Amino acid sequence: MKKLLYFPGCTLKTYAKNLEATAIAIAREFGYDLVEMDDWNCCGVVASLTEDDLMHHLAPLRNLIRVQDAGEKEVLVICDMCYNTLKQTNLRVKKNKEDLEKLNSFMDEENDYRCEVEVVHFLEFLKNKVGFEKIKKAVKKALKGIRIMPYYGCMLLRPREVSVDDPEDPFILSELLKILGAEVVEVPYRIECCGSYHTIDMKEVVSRRSYVISMQGIRRGADAIALSCPLCHFNLDRRGKDAEKIYENYRQIPVFYYTQLMAISLGLDIDLCGFEKHAVDPRKLLEERGII
Repeated sequence: MKKLLYFPGCTLKTYAKNLEATAIAIAREFGYDLVEMDDWNCCGVVASLTEDDLMHHLAPLRNLIRVQDAGEKEVLVICDMCYNTLKQTNLRVKKNKEDLEKLNSFMDEENDYRCEVEVVHFLEFLKNKVGFEKIKKAVKKALKGIRIMPYYGCMLLRPREVSVDDPEDPFILSELLKILGAEVVEVPYRIECCGSYHTIDMKEVVSRRSYVISMQGIRRGADAIALSCPLCHFNLDRRGKDAEKIYENYRQIPVFYYTQLMAISLGLDIDLCGFEKHAVDPRKLLEERGII
């Protein structure tokens, strides 16, 4: 079993435990043992939005130093927001020597960061290290009879330099879902923002946003949505369910993490999926299609 260091982040330890559990189980299925890095801290949640703001790079850089201190050259990240934040800081300090010197100087009790670490998203790991063909051969229960809308949101694709796929026309989720046997429903809004943290102070706005995104799939016959981001999942699932109170006769369709669909397709324990935590329980759909 090959060991790989991974950064969990806060959400995977709270709301998105099922994303972490299914990802770890999938990796093990292909001979990789995901080892949680020691002494990690919050990634910082969002990347710095201004050129002269270095403070917001301290939290992600400290995590990168922890990877370096562990003697690793690569860190796997499962959460989209953590991936985006760590990746942007990593790229910035690699390109800007002055910023790196300032940040290293500020964290005078830490070892200096040497810019030798690579930040890799779990989807990149599945495609480039495991290989989609190998995943296809491992499928035990094809997702036949279910039409799924892939949704990317923002953090996987923007800014362009951190994108795991073409930021304007991504297909990595579509490719994976097809390998699992699902019918893919493509929609223009697959790269639109879910409403992000407005879910805290403007819940109805996010519910309406979730409705608009989900309806693009529903009108094209989608049974469910597949995504990778915990915040997008909360907004489309929970706030989408809330949208039923706003729009007459509207019913939110189930929202899956792609790792949950993979786990089912690979024949792993369904309890890892934690479907009871969803606002819209996907198990009824899966039972109707004869998948579970």
